[in-house]
Amino acid sequence: MAGRIRDEDVALVRERARIDEVVGEYVQLRNSGGGSLKGLCPFHDEKSASFSVTPSRGLYFCFGCQAGGDVIKFLRTIEQLTFAEAVERLASRYGVQLRYVEGGTATGRDRAPKTRFVEANRVARDFFIAQLAGLPEAELGRHFLAERGFDAAAAERFGIGYAPNSWDALARHMRAAGYAEAELLTVGLLSQNQRGGYDRFRGRLVWPIQSAAGDVIGFGARRLRDDDDGPKYLNTPETPIYHKSEVLYGLDLAKREIAKQQRVVIVEGYTDVMACHLAGVETAVATCGTSFGEDHVRVLRRLLMDQDELRGEVVFLFDGDSAGRKAAVRAFNEDRKFVTQLFVAVQPDGLDPCELWQRKGAEAVRDLVASRIPLSEFVVRGVLADYDLAVPEGRVAALRAAAPLVARTKDLSLRGEFVRSLSGWLGMDTEPVREAVRAAAAAQGTRGTSAGPSTVATPGRPAADDQALSLDREVLKLALQLPAVVAPVFDELPPDAFQHPAYVAVARAIQAAGGVTAQARNAESNGTAGTWVARVLDAALNDAVRSVVTELAVEGLRASAEPDERYALRELSLLRERLVRREIVELRSRLQRISPDEKDEYGAVFTELVRLEELRHSLHQQAIGGE
Repeated sequence: MAGRIRDEDVALVRERARIDEVVGEYVQLRNSGGGSLKGLCPFHDEKSASFSVTPSRGLYFCFGCQAGGDVIKFLRTIEQLTFAEAVERLASRYGVQLRYVEGGTATGRDRAPKTRFVEANRVARDFFIAQLAGLPEAELGRHFLAERGFDAAAAERFGIGYAPNSWDALARHMRAAGYAEAELLTVGLLSQNQRGGYDRFRGRLVWPIQSAAGDVIGFGARRLRDDDDGPKYLNTPETPIYHKSEVLYGLDLAKREIAKQQRVVIVEGYTDVMACHLAGVETAVATCGTSFGEDHVRVLRRLLMDQDELRGEVVFLFDGDSAGRKAAVRAFNEDRKFVTQLFVAVQPDGLDPCELWQRKGAEAVRDLVASRIPLSEFVVRGVLADYDLAVPEGRVAALRAAAPLVARTKDLSLRGEFVRSLSGWLGMDTEPVREAVRAAAAAQGTRGTSAGPSTVATPGRPAADDQALSLDREVLKLALQLPAVVAPVFDELPPDAFQHPAYVAVARAIQAAGGVTAQARNAESNGTAGTWVARVLDAALNDAVRSVVTELAVEGLRASAEPDERYALRELSLLRERLVRREIVELRSRLQRISPDEKDEYGAVFTELVRLEELRHSLHQQAIGGE
């Protein structure tokens, strides 16, 4: 077995791995000024963006939940990886050859488990692709695709393959590639009975399912043979890297257009995703063997930058039958978990997107998306269809059924419009409809869209907006972000010059990391901002202190213009003046306690007191002139 990854290789991974690229695979990031990027936190639900990424320092931090760290910590947390797995994943992506303490490089079974699982799926995908292209029996799969208008280029674009109708063709191929049966069972490529492991996918067309980052995490396989008594679609089971409630097929292909267009189109199957993309609707994704749910909401909100402005759109393309209507109702139940507006589009003749593309062309698919209506309207009108609106009893019953749905409308400004629309559909006056909706809202406790949560302090942690500590915070931010502008004065400050224990601990970590003066001297040769903060993090006492260090390294400075030595002098002078004031108070108290007979001690203390008063005045003048 390979041992611990060498420290210098880990450092090289941190240096080469661009944190904005890695985080950007999961979160839409926007420029927030000062060299920082902002997005919705992937680690907790929020409506206003408080997740900040600073590429120049290789750090991220959420000012809502205090999650923070470097690119390795981010990947570990979001993908639930070990340290070695995250480093290996990044090393593979950024071309770093890892060495291990015991010597050599990690190959084969020495790789961390989740890294091995991803690689095993990639090897299996390549095997399936090769079978589709060259295996005679794969003609069934090629014919299936051709019937639906998908040529070889489309199959290649989506990585489609074919699983041979054999007991263990894949198993033999994977064993030859160095994978053990236990690994293949764990990752879901094999199933097992009394005879041992056998291919899970046999005689089927296979779609690779990839994470937002492009890793192959599972497969979906379509039945082709009449003698196949399995389900129409057979997916990878739950594994350490595949969790179907969080997976959206096509997200790796669609994520950039989703972020760009502020729209995602949700369809029901793999071929629907293919048809939409080929028709120019490149924001299409599909769930994988499960209903659209809360975990999918969280994934999409981060890509849509789904916050208070209500700018984005989620468009569901459902079949026009009863199953499609039920799917719409399920989606409506997730509505309040989005800030973004939800829409639905249904083809009147019941064609799914793949059939529509095949029979009527790309423009018809684009027109279908353009014909979307609000999901709430679709659901309400579906409810109304169950009642006889030609008679008063039917209209009243329909109002009772529809009012709670209208009351759930998130945007209060739209609720009034919805009331008027419902009045028209029912053929009733507006006022009784408005009263019914108001009563339903009161019964539900329904409220409209509101601002997101503000930053709060956890126990033992200073709040970011604590005005009494704002000076301490700014000086520490300068020391972490721009050490050269506070050197050497910062190093002359004792750690207890800061007022909060957390800030004292940060100051001690800076001191233990060598101080800002040494960092300023080394900056041009080998001391980037990122490596400086990394040294401070390594020197921090514990994870709580490291979290505060990360927060301060990422948070923007208060300066209205680019911070310089003049700005730093002002902040340092204010802090030093406060420290000197504290010493003056202590000396005055001591002077009052000295006996008149102790003339020498009294004189020494008095002289020191005069010196400190002069120093305080000088620092005050520097602070005034430092702006």
